[in-house]
Amino acid sequence: MSNEIVLNQTATTTDVMDMAVANRLEGIGEYYFSQKLREIDELNKSGKQVINLGIGSPDLPPHPDVIKTLHEEAIKPNQHGYQNYKGSPVLRKAVAEWYSKWYNISLNADTEILPLIGSKEGIMHICMTYLNPGDAVLIPNPGYPTYKSAAKIAGAEVINYTLTKENNWYPDFTELEKTDMQKVKLMFVNYPQMPTGQLPTKRLFVQLVAFAKKHGILLVHDNPYSFILNDEPASLLSVDGAMDVAIELNSLSKSHNMAGWRIGIMAGAKQRIDEVLRFKSNMDSGMFLPMQLAAAKALQLPASFHQGVNSIYRARRKKVIELLKLLHCTFDEKQVGLFMWAAIPKAYKDGYELSDKVLYESNVFITPGGIFGSAGDGYIRISLCSTEEKITEAIERIKNTL
Repeated sequence: MSNEIVLNQTATTTDVMDMAVANRLEGIGEYYFSQKLREIDELNKSGKQVINLGIGSPDLPPHPDVIKTLHEEAIKPNQHGYQNYKGSPVLRKAVAEWYSKWYNISLNADTEILPLIGSKEGIMHICMTYLNPGDAVLIPNPGYPTYKSAAKIAGAEVINYTLTKENNWYPDFTELEKTDMQKVKLMFVNYPQMPTGQLPTKRLFVQLVAFAKKHGILLVHDNPYSFILNDEPASLLSVDGAMDVAIELNSLSKSHNMAGWRIGIMAGAKQRIDEVLRFKSNMDSGMFLPMQLAAAKALQLPASFHQGVNSIYRARRKKVIELLKLLHCTFDEKQVGLFMWAAIPKAYKDGYELSDKVLYESNVFITPGGIFGSAGDGYIRISLCSTEEKITEAIERIKNTL
């Protein structure tokens, strides 16, 4: 009887004990989009029907042959076990052939390719593999927020390097040379650049490799946007000597409309692959085999697939340009990738103010540039991952309310 009483008391308690989170989370908040989407959900529940032009999640489906492959493989009874930590040889071979076809780079499928559960996973794995407390990491400002949070969680110091419109959103190597490089171990770079949509040049890649070699740092090039609105995909690894100092992350999320599939790629020298695998193999297991085989199918798609996707994005970009002009923003119409990056008019303090005004008055969500770093405070970003009809509706709402 006494045991039953104790159990019942425990079951009805509502007090949750205090528990301090780890120091590594100090200064790490919830991801901006995670909390903003909850707010949008609440607005929708109240009947607002917000049009979301903020998130870069492709609304187009993968190619039918990719889905067909997934289905055919998933119904086989022997496809559901644990998989190789290094990924299926079929997928690694497909990645190698893809890099050869599109980037003109020869990679060893057995030793220089590591499939990932999304390239975002790779960012964390790389930081945990190489960074110790006291190390420093060069992070682009503006840039993908996960670079900063992953580096900080790994215990490293973050050193922002500022990208400016005047310098084509490229690193200012003269300014970088003034930085104390003694503690710098990694440098994150991302071209085509997100959020600015800036394409790289061969000269930029050569400069980055030379800089890394001079200072003995590891370059991490995040390359998920090279196929979007871009006819000449490029890889940092194409530069002579890049394999000595660089790792490249790639992804099928944007290029093949497979964001929810979580299929990424890490490419680099065998030593780098082996080092990251030491960490990764202790954190997760191999991906579901039918997904890997479907991903291999996706990597074999012809150029016509990408041309078809980009024709849709080009039409959407025209509508987004119309919306940006309505907001009196200034921008480069030649930027690539899934977004349009635009400077806000002087009437607004920052991108957050304009974003909130459009959200609360027009029920349209656009991303404030400040979430990508202080250099983005005077900007907004609009996604191309909504239909022309939705973007047109957003334009009409803004015309009628602002």
